[in-house]
Amino acid sequence: MRNYLCLALCLITGLLSAQTVDSVALRRVDSLIQVSRTLSSKREFDKALEVNAAAEKLALEKLGKESAAYGNCAFNRGRVNALKRDNSEAEKWYLEAIAIREKVLGKQHSDYAGALNNLAILYKSMGKYDQAEPLYLEAMETRKKALGKEHPNYAASLYNLALFFQDIGKYEKAELLLLEAKDIFGKVRGKEHPDYAASMNGLALIYMDMGKYENAEALYLEATTIREKVQGKDNSDYAESLNNLASLYRSMGNYEKAEQLHLQAIAIKGKILRKEHPSYALSLNNLAILYRAMGSYEKAEQLYLEATTIKEKTLGKEHPGYALSLNNLAILYWIMGNYEKAEPLYLQAIAIREKKLGKEHPEYASSLNNLALLYLDMGRYEMVESLQLQAKVIREKALGAAHPDFAESLGNLAILYMANNNYAKAESFYIECSQANQSLLEKAIRHLSERELGKYLNKFSESQDQALSFVKLSTSKEATAACFDNSLFYKGFLLQTGGQLKRLSLSDPTAAENFNLLKSYERRLATQYSQPIAQRDSAAIADLEAKANDLEKDLAQTVAGFGQALRQVKWQEVQTALKPGEAAIEFVSYRFYHKNKTDSTLYAALLLLPGKDSPKFIPLFEEKQLTALLKTDGSPQAPFYNDLYANDKKGEQLYDLIWKPISGALPQGATVYCSPSGLLHRLNLGAIPTPDGKTLAEKNRLSILGSTRQLVVPPLPTTQQSATAQLYGGIQYDATPTVAINTTAKPEDLAARSGPDITQNDSTLRGENWNYLRWTEVEISAAANVMKSKGIVSNLKKGSEATEESFKALGEGSPSPRILHVATHGFFFPDPKELKPGEGQAIGEKTFKVSDNPMIRSGLLLAGGNHAWKTGNPLRPELEDGILTAYEISQMNLSNTELVVLSACETGLGDLVGNEGVYGLQRAFKIAGAKYLIMSLWQVPDFQTQVFMTAFYKHWLEGKMAVPEAFRATQAELRGKYSGEAFKWAGFVLVE
Repeated sequence: MRNYLCLALCLITGLLSAQTVDSVALRRVDSLIQVSRTLSSKREFDKALEVNAAAEKLALEKLGKESAAYGNCAFNRGRVNALKRDNSEAEKWYLEAIAIREKVLGKQHSDYAGALNNLAILYKSMGKYDQAEPLYLEAMETRKKALGKEHPNYAASLYNLALFFQDIGKYEKAELLLLEAKDIFGKVRGKEHPDYAASMNGLALIYMDMGKYENAEALYLEATTIREKVQGKDNSDYAESLNNLASLYRSMGNYEKAEQLHLQAIAIKGKILRKEHPSYALSLNNLAILYRAMGSYEKAEQLYLEATTIKEKTLGKEHPGYALSLNNLAILYWIMGNYEKAEPLYLQAIAIREKKLGKEHPEYASSLNNLALLYLDMGRYEMVESLQLQAKVIREKALGAAHPDFAESLGNLAILYMANNNYAKAESFYIECSQANQSLLEKAIRHLSERELGKYLNKFSESQDQALSFVKLSTSKEATAACFDNSLFYKGFLLQTGGQLKRLSLSDPTAAENFNLLKSYERRLATQYSQPIAQRDSAAIADLEAKANDLEKDLAQTVAGFGQALRQVKWQEVQTALKPGEAAIEFVSYRFYHKNKTDSTLYAALLLLPGKDSPKFIPLFEEKQLTALLKTDGSPQAPFYNDLYANDKKGEQLYDLIWKPISGALPQGATVYCSPSGLLHRLNLGAIPTPDGKTLAEKNRLSILGSTRQLVVPPLPTTQQSATAQLYGGIQYDATPTVAINTTAKPEDLAARSGPDITQNDSTLRGENWNYLRWTEVEISAAANVMKSKGIVSNLKKGSEATEESFKALGEGSPSPRILHVATHGFFFPDPKELKPGEGQAIGEKTFKVSDNPMIRSGLLLAGGNHAWKTGNPLRPELEDGILTAYEISQMNLSNTELVVLSACETGLGDLVGNEGVYGLQRAFKIAGAKYLIMSLWQVPDFQTQVFMTAFYKHWLEGKMAVPEAFRATQAELRGKYSGEAFKWAGFVLVE
C-alpha cells in the first residue's frame, strides 16, 4: 500500500516551488482520490479506502473540514463504500459530502447535484424509493440551472431518473427521459460516443420491459455497433451489449442466436477480465441457464462446474456465493434425474449456509426445501416431511406469511401429504396455499405491468394443477370449493382487472395521476415485502400502506366501477345468482400429479347448481383425446368441420367426451353458463350434436362467459349509451391500389378470409400480401341499412379510409360506438418458444410474429397493412402501420360499446394458457370494456358471413331480442338453411 501512496505523492513533488501551499495540497488530494478511484475500479476496495483516508488526512490538515477538497474526499469514501455494498457507511459519507458542498459551494453548484445523484442511486438500490425520488429530481433541476439543458451531466441525470422510473414501473416517464438523454448525448458527445450508446442500451431495456421487442432489438444492435467501433470488441461495454442482445433473443425463442452471443461475451470477458473475475462466472451462469432451457444439460453442466470452480478459488469453500453455485449445479442434476450427484451438493450447500448465515436465514430454508423436493422424487417421504416443516417455520419467521416462499412451502407440504395418501392434511395445506397465492396475486395486479403479471402468473400454474389433481383423487368437497374459487379468481378477476383498472383510471387526469401513484406505492411495498423481515423498513411500510389505502379508497369513491373491479367473488355468490333451472360450469384443465408430475393433461367440469352444499367435480377426458378429434391432417376445412359437428362418429365422440358426463347432473332444459378452458375455446359448444339429433344449443340455453364471476359482478358501468355504429369493411390493404377491384362477385365465389397461413410462424411469410375481401363491403353496407332503420347512425370505414388511426380514435374524447363491426383479416402466431427445432425466428423478424407477449402476436389488418407486414415499418414514420395488435386494442376505452363483431378469419384464436383463457383478440376487447363479442373459430366463407351478419342484426335490432337470443336465433336459422354444413354457420361464437 505504501507504494501506491508514494507514487501518488511523487507525482506532485516537483510542483512545490511553483505553487502555493493550498493549491499544492489540493493537487495532492485530487491525485490521491484519483488513485483511490482506480483501485476501486479494480475492486480493491480496502486499498482504495486506505488511499482515500490519506487524502482525507491531508485535506483536513492543509485545507480544513469545510473545504471543497474534504467534501470530495467524503464523496469518494461514500462512493467506494457503495461499490463495496456497505450501504450504511456509503449513506453516512454521502450525507457528509452533501452537507459540506452545500455550505462551501451552494445548492446551485453541479458538484452538489452530483452528491445528491449518488445518494439517490444508493437509496434506490436499498429500496428507499421515497427518499431517492426527490434527490433525483433536485439533482436534475440543479444541473439544468447550473450547466444548461445541453450538458452531458444534465443528460446523465435524465438517464438516472429514467432508470429509477423503470424500477417503479413508470415506463412511459422513463421512456421520455431516456429519449431526451439520448438526443442530448447525440448532440453534445456525438452519435459514436459511449454515452450515446449507453442511453440507447437503457432505452432498449425499457422497451424489453414493455414487450416492444422490435424497438429494443434495433437499439441494442445500434448500441453494439457503436461500442464495437469506438471501444473495440475487447471491452466490457461491448460484452454487455452482446449479453443484452442474447437475453432479448432468448425471450424471443431464438436460442441459437442467443447462444452465439453469450459465447462471444464469455470469450471477451475471459480475455479482458481474467477467468477468475465474478463477471466472467456470471456470464458462464447465464449461458448455463440458456442451455438448461434448451435441454442441453451436458453443456449446462460443464458451465456450472466451471463457474463453481471460479467461485471456489475467488470466494473460498465456505462463502454463500459458492453455496449458490453448488445449489445451481444440484438443481441441474435433479432435473437430469441424477439424484446421486444432486444430493451431496445440496447437503454441502446446506452446511455452508448453516455455518455462514445461520439456521434462521431464508437461504438456509431454500436449501432445505430443495433437498426435500429431491427426496420426494426419490420416494424418501420420511425425510421430506421434516425438511419441509423446518423450511416452513423458518420462512414464516424470516419472511412472513405474505411471502411467495412461504406459500411455496405450504404447497410442497400438500404435495407430500397427497403422495402419502394423507388427504386430510393435504386438503388443509392446499386450501391455505390457494388463499396465500390469491393474496399474493391480488397485490401484484395493482403494480405489475401486463408483461410482468404474465410472467409472474407462470409461477402459480403448478400449484393449480396440484390442487385439481388432489380433488380428482380425494373427491374433497372443501377442496373442490376452493378450486371453484380459484377459477373465479384466475379466469374472472385476475385477467380482467388489471386492464380495467388502468382504463378506469384514465377517465380523468386526476384519477390517472392517482392511479400511477398507487402503482408506485404498491411496487415499493412489494420490494419491502420481498426482503427478510429483519431487513424491512417497518416505518416505511406503514407509511406506504397508509398512503396506498387512502388512494385506493379515493379512487373507489371518485371513479365509477373502480371498487367493483377489485371485488373478489366466492362460489356461494355465484350460486346465489343462479335461478331455479340454471347451472354454472367452470371448465378446468390441469397437468395431473400423482406423487410426481405426469405427462397427462386432464379436463374436468366444476358444476354449480342452486341449493347444493358445494360445487361438484366431474372428470371429463384427457387432452390428447380431444386433440385427436381436432386434428385436420391437412384435410380441407369444410368437410372437416361438417364431420366434427355432424350426428356421426366424430360428433358422437365430441359429445361423449365433453357433455355426456355432465348431462345427467343437469336439470332438463337447463340454462347453462359455461366458462371454457384450454382446447374447449377452439369449439362451438352449442353446435355439439346430442344423441337425439339436436344440438346442445337446442337442448340447453348455453351462455359462454369468460368467467361465471360475471353473474355476480356485471360489466363496468357505461357513461352513456350512444346510438352509433362504426363498421370496417372493403379494406384496401395495399398502400397504393394497383389492381382494379371487382366488387360484383357471385355467391359461388366462396373466398375465405385468409391471407398467408397465419397459424404458421414462418419467415417465408415476408413478401406475401393480404388479399382484398370482396363480400365485406356488401356485408357492412347491409348491416348499416338494418341499423339505419332502427335509428342507429352508422359510420362506414372502407378502402383506404379504414385506418388504424381511425380505429384507435374510438372512445377518445367521446363515448365509443354502441356497435363496432370489423370485417377484415385476423392473424395469430403461436408462441415462438413452443416451435419445433429449426422453426426459430430470423433476426429482424417482425415483433407481431415473434414477441413473447401473445397479445402482440394476434390482431387485425387495416388499411395499408401490407407494407408493414412485408417490411416491418409503416409507409411513413408519422403513420400507424395498419397492423392493429390485441395489445393495442386492450389499451383502448370501449366501455360504451355493447357489441363488437369480428367478422374475420380465426379471430377467436390466441394462445391458450391453461385455465387462464385465450390471450388474443377475445381478451383484448373484454379488457377494453366491450360487453358482447362475436368472433370466428375458422375461416367462414365471405358470402355465408354476410348472410349470418345480416340475419343477426335483423333479429337483434328489428326483432328487439337481447344479443344472446338474437345470436341463438341466427345460428338456428342458418343451421336449418345449411343442414349438414356446420362449416357455414358454426364458426361464429358469442362471448359475454
